[in-house]
Amino acid sequence: MQDGAGITAANAGLDNISWNVVGHTYTPKLLSGNAFIWHALIPAETFVPPHIHPTQDEWIVMLEGELEVEMGGQTHKAKAGDTIRMPMGEAHGIFNRSGKTATCVFGVAPSRKLFELFGALDGVTDPAELVRLSALHEVDFLPPPDQA
Repeated sequence: MQDGAGITAANAGLDNISWNVVGHTYTPKLLSGNAFIWHALIPAETFVPPHIHPTQDEWIVMLEGELEVEMGGQTHKAKAGDTIRMPMGEAHGIFNRSGKTATCVFGVAPSRKLFELFGALDGVTDPAELVRLSALHEVDFLPPPDQA
């Protein structure tokens, strides 16, 4: 994996990797011990359920479209040009309710186990397996509201 100086082409991921994670297309752009950055295509009406990164700060830079992020008991709307900040330990869920695909760049710091998690989740559709694998990689999904 590349973590030194160089350029990751706009139409490529590190080592030509791309993953399907919860219906989103994630393409890794930078990986080091300090940070992991990936490009994301988030189709309309898809989401990442509420979860917590206990060991990482996370952010999203919106390129096109709109996303809603639920955190701190509020729903925040972000559009192209906005940056969403999700601090370590704070529960957040990411929703595309806009009717159009959203394009953005995500990042986490430090990188920890998230790169390996996306490889493990590539194509996984069973929610229980997604939750199990995520917990093994330091991402904790919250129970659905009716089970909380």
